[in-house]
Amino acid sequence: MVNSGEKELMRAEPAAPSPRKTAHRPRNPERTKRDILVAARAEFCDYGLDGARVDRIAERAAANKRLLYHYFGNKEALYSAVLLEAYREIRAGEQKLALEALEPEDAMRELVRFTFDHFRKNPWFVRLLSTENMLHAEYLKRIPEIPKLHSPIVEQLGEVLAAGQREGVFRKGVDPVQLYISIASLSYFYFSNLNTLSVIFKVPLKSRKQMTARRDHAEDVVLGYLRA
Repeated sequence: MVNSGEKELMRAEPAAPSPRKTAHRPRNPERTKRDILVAARAEFCDYGLDGARVDRIAERAAANKRLLYHYFGNKEALYSAVLLEAYREIRAGEQKLALEALEPEDAMRELVRFTFDHFRKNPWFVRLLSTENMLHAEYLKRIPEIPKLHSPIVEQLGEVLAAGQREGVFRKGVDPVQLYISIASLSYFYFSNLNTLSVIFKVPLKSRKQMTARRDHAEDVVLGYLRA
């Protein structure tokens, strides 16, 4: 069921130029918001925050532009919503790994694999992070949920490290935050520089064979560092 606010906004906005995209759209607020977020993510990744256009986002989402403003307020608020959703997605995936239930070495391998595969399956994530870093994390700082999203993975890593130390397989004195940054960087740098590195070293880094080799290498690097 569509809420009264969405009905009113849809009546107030003229029909979009492409009726085949919008005429039969289900009136579902949650679906509409999700489609807008996905469309906005693509727009921000392609054009950055300054270059992104609300008209194009609405067109990509096959949604009424007034609904975009109704749900998200303005372009900057929509960008912040896209950032938050991106971090929620990767944190949710990490939580599903249930690292604390695995043997320490297995847990670390699972985290490295997941992180690598997340970047591989979601190339937009690399571009979005690059955009926000160029903005000096200006918008990320304003999202109150961000610290709470990151604390669970740090706690999980701390527990895995402690378990590995008790079993005598991991060395002592490893900072879980530094470790997480290292795990992420082993994947992030690879995918953020995939095209240039392929040219420089004349290696088809986009191939399945090369990606598998890189993921295996990342696992070995992390476990080699951690072993007692």
